[in-house]
Amino acid sequence: MRRATFRDQTVDYAAVGASQAADLLQYPPEKSVPAVDSWRIGSGEARFRKAGDDLLAWRVITGAGLELTDVRPSAEPSYTGVSFDADGTPQPPASHEGDQRFTADGVAYVSAGATAHIMGRARGRKANGDYRVIFVTEDERRVAFAIGTVDATLVSGEILFSVEWRDNDEVWFEVRSFDVPVRWSYRAFRRLVKRRRRLMNSAYLRAVSPLFA
Repeated sequence: MRRATFRDQTVDYAAVGASQAADLLQYPPEKSVPAVDSWRIGSGEARFRKAGDDLLAWRVITGAGLELTDVRPSAEPSYTGVSFDADGTPQPPASHEGDQRFTADGVAYVSAGATAHIMGRARGRKANGDYRVIFVTEDERRVAFAIGTVDATLVSGEILFSVEWRDNDEVWFEVRSFDVPVRWSYRAFRRLVKRRRRLMNSAYLRAVSPLFA
């Protein structure tokens, strides 16, 4: 059950922004199961723009079969998210400035500090929890955002979605994450955490690039 005070809560893990770390697989946050998956999903600017919009319009979530509800922009207009460079030094993330955008269904686009409830099943794996957007990056050749759990019941941690238009004209989609088991079965059998993440990431890929899947 969601706490009535959800909007006033911070994320439920300490390593905020760690999904961006270059050495995530080698040095993940304590007790977490890390994962980094990337796929080439096409080439060209049009493909990049479409995939980037799918990310920021939450279609990477809803297209995976999950339900997105109670999306709310940050109550603090000054919030800009958190980002780190390769040395772990905090950096202000590059982001698109402008008025709040909305999807055709009236859902606010992803924005730093926004909160949302995500539930349902992706590739048979359950999701049910509150999330906060950690940061958003919207550059000419890279679009990305990360979300972190609030009061997790299955796994606690962070997920980073990114689309990059590389110099060779290829477009790549990447999911970086670390999951700390919360549910007893995941704590007892960490391989279930890995399987859950692998299946969910493939569902996110299908949402961003249906033809590739």
